[in-house]
Amino acid sequence: MATLTAQQSAQRQRGHSSIDFKSATTGVAAKAMRNELNRMVHGVTEPAKKKMFNAEMESFFLLFNRYLTDKAKGEKIDWEKIQPPKPEQVRPYKVLDKVDPSILNKLAVLKLNGGLGTTMGCVGPKSVIEVREGMTFLDLSVRQIEHLNEKYNVNVPFILMNSFNTDDDTARIIQKYQNHNINILTFNQSRYPRVNKESLLPCPADANSDKANWYPPGHGDIYDALNNSGLLDQLLAAGTEYIFISNVDNLGAIVDLNIFQTMIDAQAEYVMEVTDKTKADIKGGTIIDYEGKPRLLEVAQVPKDHLDEFCSTRKFKIFNTNNIWCSLKAIKRVVDNDELNLEIIVNNKVTDKGEAVIQLETAIGAAIKHFDSAIGINVPRSRFLPVKSCSDLLLIKSGLYNLQHGVLTMDKSREFGGTPVVKLGDQFKKVANFEKRFKSIPSITELDHLTVSGDVWFGKRVRLAGTCIIVATEGNKIMIPDGTDLENKLITGNLSIIDH
Repeated sequence: MATLTAQQSAQRQRGHSSIDFKSATTGVAAKAMRNELNRMVHGVTEPAKKKMFNAEMESFFLLFNRYLTDKAKGEKIDWEKIQPPKPEQVRPYKVLDKVDPSILNKLAVLKLNGGLGTTMGCVGPKSVIEVREGMTFLDLSVRQIEHLNEKYNVNVPFILMNSFNTDDDTARIIQKYQNHNINILTFNQSRYPRVNKESLLPCPADANSDKANWYPPGHGDIYDALNNSGLLDQLLAAGTEYIFISNVDNLGAIVDLNIFQTMIDAQAEYVMEVTDKTKADIKGGTIIDYEGKPRLLEVAQVPKDHLDEFCSTRKFKIFNTNNIWCSLKAIKRVVDNDELNLEIIVNNKVTDKGEAVIQLETAIGAAIKHFDSAIGINVPRSRFLPVKSCSDLLLIKSGLYNLQHGVLTMDKSREFGGTPVVKLGDQFKKVANFEKRFKSIPSITELDHLTVSGDVWFGKRVRLAGTCIIVATEGNKIMIPDGTDLENKLITGNLSIIDH
């Protein structure tokens, strides 16, 4: 048997010491966090609030402890084990010959409504931004479910998962739907404490601490929050078996009987809608085959030396739309058995006071690996119509889409598939500024690409076609007159118009 030299022995001992030190440090940080959370829970006196707060802090502590453990172990995805999904793992979208509409009696529709409209310059929930003909995201969603219930004589409940940032405003807004043919239910996603990056201790001093010290932990929290709120049990008791989940700002995410029937026929507990990747979607998460099971791969998990490979459309051809169909019984099982082990997204933030903090978040799609017979369905691009900016808003407000029963469909006069690429500059970022700069929304049915930069204003009845680039240089203003017809034009600061 070979013997270790004194130097080798010392090196090995140092290696063990390093591991032991990391473990010890992890243990100390976990214990300190546990003590702080217990202290905050103890400070809540009202029984119902204490029960809910305690459940949230238990879920947070499990996430925090996993963060410490993974950090200590340095666990990463093994790139060599990543394979493209198998045909049975991602299926093509099909229009089925026979679909039984009565399956809708087993369905609930849920919109993720935790976000604020701050990136578009609005105050309050993003869902109340007006997007088309005076109607908000929320109005369009409600109209869709109303029409579904009327058309098929069913009673599909409409659920909103709010955050502590949007709950009060949403509760007030949904009162206007009281006389509508729709059952609206709400619950809140969890409220987790921000963590000081240096001390690894919670920022809030107590449960009633300022909102800035707390955060909603991403849409992966939906499984725990649905269970903790009691709504999961309530839905199951009412005979609801499935739930369709999507972002409130994705106007393409409507109930599709073909997808729902495919899910039931495949006996799948979980369906993720994916669609073909374009160069605009290179950072979107994608389904992979990992050790024989479908799994979501997010850009944050990709090693730097493989980033170009991930962003390419050659190997990773699809991306997650975040339209998710799930069995409620399966959610109950994985939550009750503590089976959820979602990849942690570490969101680094700096507070208004200059304090470096971290937010530990999870994504709903990461749960795909925990469900039996989980599949992806490669859906048409029309089911992914998010409005993340005023550039997206221009597309939705234009005649490119027709609106009926809350559903947007692309106008048939569009000669080719896909939507135009629109890039509006900083002056258009806020909805109020966007609306001021357009006397009316231009005709863009024949548009391929639009870039607008600087102090630009549009008159009425403007037509844009082909590739149009409009750049007002610093100190200059460009006003596009009423009735202007621009096709393949470049307009610069001195308002010269040349063929492009």
